[in-house]
Amino acid sequence: MLKILFSPSEGKNTGGVTSQQVLFGATKARDEILSNYNTIIESQDEEAIKALFGIKKWSDCKPYIQNIFDAPLLPAIQRYQGVAYDYLKYAELDNRAQEYLKKNTLIFSNLYGPLLGGDLIPNYKVKQGNSVGSIVPEKFYKERFSYQLDLTLGNSDILDLRAGYYEKFYKLSTPYTTLKFLKGGKTVSHWAKAYRGIVLGECAKHDINSLEEFMTLEIEGLAVHEIKVTKNKTEIVYNINE
Repeated sequence: MLKILFSPSEGKNTGGVTSQQVLFGATKARDEILSNYNTIIESQDEEAIKALFGIKKWSDCKPYIQNIFDAPLLPAIQRYQGVAYDYLKYAELDNRAQEYLKKNTLIFSNLYGPLLGGDLIPNYKVKQGNSVGSIVPEKFYKERFSYQLDLTLGNSDILDLRAGYYEKFYKLSTPYTTLKFLKGGKTVSHWAKAYRGIVLGECAKHDINSLEEFMTLEIEGLAVHEIKVTKNKTEIVYNINE
């Protein structure tokens, strides 16, 4: 089985359904950070809330002012919106591909830590790099979930599509593959986000279940430039064709 590690996005889709929250791993391991978050939200301290969210205008904070323990929920893969998710085009995929993403994608959230794509989460806001009260999310989740992630990923092929920051949440100790994108011989950032979304979508469309299958996948606009192997990391370098 192929497991794909992915980043969240600052943008979120609103709405959802009222249901029981379903989360990867031991839910109680998140209690402290989630309670800290909710305490800040319910404090009505505008400056503290704006700082947590990384938002300057109070009016822009209002979509996120809600008790996260009884707020409407969406699958994580549907909650996020941003460049990578725009190019993933989840809503345009068939049911089989959508289920693939819910089961095989692990998203690393700034508030919830590791989430399966199908895990149900509310609309929330934590700016990347911010603490939640006294808790530093990447350290908090690395300590509490690394062992469980090792067990979960132990027998799987791993394609790591995370942005560099989210590697702080979990360090891979087993063999894995990551991707790098070049345009005109230079590493790209915006287009890297876009192509991570495209690659994730193509894996879902073609039901890719191993790295061997992934290596045969032809992705429009990309051509393999080289493959580098360093210790347990295999890096596939792609050229983005004009």
